[in-house]
Amino acid sequence: MRGGFIIRKSKEILAINLKYYRYLSNLSQEKFAEALDTNLVYENQLEKARRNPSLDMIDKLSKHISLLLGINVSSQELISYDEKKVIKAKRIDEKKSN
Repeated sequence: MRGGFIIRKSKEILAINLKYYRYLSNLSQEKFAEALDTNLVYENQLEKARRNPSLDMIDKLSKHISLLLGINVSSQELISYDEKKVIKAKRIDEKKSN
Protein backbone atom coordinates (compact mmCIF):
# COMPACT_ATOMS: atom_id res chain seq x y z
CA MET A 1 0.00 0.00 0.00
CA ARG A 2 1.42 3.37 -1.01
CA GLY A 3 -0.01 6.72 0.00
CA GLY A 4 -3.30 5.14 1.12
CA PHE A 5 -3.84 3.35 -2.20
CA ILE A 6 -3.87 -0.37 -2.70
CA ILE A 7 -1.63 -1.40 -5.58
CA ARG A 8 -3.38 -4.07 -7.64
CA LYS A 9 -1.88 -6.26 -10.31
CA SER A 10 -3.44 -6.16 -13.77
CA LYS A 11 -4.62 -9.77 -13.48
CA GLU A 12 -6.41 -8.90 -10.20
CA ILE A 13 -8.15 -5.98 -11.89
CA LEU A 14 -9.12 -8.20 -14.82
CA ALA A 15 -10.57 -10.72 -12.35
CA ILE A 16 -12.67 -8.00 -10.69
CA ASN A 17 -13.95 -6.80 -14.06
CA LEU A 18 -14.76 -10.28 -15.37
CA LYS A 19 -16.78 -11.03 -12.24
CA TYR A 20 -18.60 -7.73 -12.68
CA TYR A 21 -19.51 -8.41 -16.31
CA ARG A 22 -20.52 -11.97 -15.47
CA TYR A 23 -22.76 -10.51 -12.75
CA LEU A 24 -24.34 -8.18 -15.32
CA SER A 25 -24.89 -11.12 -17.66
CA ASN A 26 -26.47 -13.18 -14.87
CA LEU A 27 -24.70 -16.29 -16.17
CA SER A 28 -22.94 -19.12 -14.42
CA GLN A 29 -19.20 -19.23 -14.83
CA GLU A 30 -19.60 -22.10 -17.29
CA LYS A 31 -22.15 -20.26 -19.47
CA PHE A 32 -20.11 -17.05 -19.30
CA ALA A 33 -17.00 -18.97 -20.42
CA GLU A 34 -18.95 -20.40 -23.37
CA ALA A 35 -20.16 -16.91 -24.33
CA LEU A 36 -16.55 -15.66 -24.22
CA ASP A 37 -15.37 -18.59 -26.35
CA THR A 38 -13.15 -19.93 -23.56
CA ASN A 39 -13.61 -22.85 -21.18
CA LEU A 40 -14.65 -23.15 -17.55
CA VAL A 41 -11.16 -23.92 -16.22
CA TYR A 42 -9.62 -20.91 -17.96
CA GLU A 43 -12.46 -18.60 -16.92
CA ASN A 44 -12.15 -19.78 -13.31
CA GLN A 45 -8.42 -19.14 -13.33
CA LEU A 46 -8.96 -15.65 -14.76
CA GLU A 47 -11.58 -14.81 -12.12
CA LYS A 48 -9.21 -15.97 -9.39
CA ALA A 49 -6.31 -13.95 -10.86
CA ARG A 50 -4.27 -17.09 -11.45
CA ARG A 51 -3.67 -16.54 -15.18
CA ASN A 52 -1.81 -13.90 -17.13
CA PRO A 53 -3.76 -13.61 -20.37
CA SER A 54 -2.10 -12.24 -23.48
CA LEU A 55 -3.10 -8.88 -24.91
CA ASP A 56 -4.78 -10.75 -27.76
CA MET A 57 -6.87 -12.69 -25.22
CA ILE A 58 -7.88 -9.47 -23.44
CA ASP A 59 -8.96 -8.06 -26.82
CA LYS A 60 -10.97 -11.24 -27.49
CA LEU A 61 -12.62 -11.09 -24.06
CA SER A 62 -13.62 -7.45 -24.48
CA LYS A 63 -15.11 -8.19 -27.90
CA HIS A 64 -17.17 -11.13 -26.62
CA ILE A 65 -18.34 -9.26 -23.52
CA SER A 66 -19.41 -6.34 -25.71
CA LEU A 67 -21.42 -8.68 -27.94
CA LEU A 68 -22.91 -10.56 -24.98
CA LEU A 69 -24.07 -7.46 -23.12
CA GLY A 70 -24.73 -5.16 -26.07
CA ILE A 71 -22.42 -2.49 -24.70
CA ASN A 72 -18.95 -1.32 -25.72
CA VAL A 73 -16.33 -2.79 -23.37
CA SER A 74 -12.79 -1.89 -24.40
CA SER A 75 -9.69 -3.91 -23.62
CA GLN A 76 -8.46 -0.96 -21.59
CA GLU A 77 -11.63 -1.04 -19.52
CA LEU A 78 -11.02 -4.71 -18.68
CA ILE A 79 -7.72 -3.83 -17.03
CA SER A 80 -8.78 -0.51 -15.45
CA TYR A 81 -9.77 -0.53 -11.79
CA ASP A 82 -13.14 0.88 -10.79
CA GLU A 83 -14.22 0.35 -7.19
CA LYS A 84 -17.88 0.30 -8.30
CA LYS A 85 -17.25 -2.96 -10.17
CA VAL A 86 -16.16 -4.93 -7.12
CA ILE A 87 -18.71 -7.72 -6.56
CA LYS A 88 -18.71 -9.09 -3.03
CA ALA A 89 -21.51 -11.64 -3.37
CA LYS A 90 -20.42 -15.23 -2.93
CA ARG A 91 -22.57 -16.52 -5.81
CA ILE A 92 -22.67 -13.79 -8.44
CA ASP A 93 -24.72 -15.84 -10.87
CA GLU A 94 -27.68 -15.81 -8.47
CA LYS A 95 -28.96 -12.24 -8.42
CA LYS A 96 -31.65 -11.45 -5.89
CA SER A 97 -34.85 -10.16 -7.45
CA ASN A 98 -36.65 -7.22 -5.86
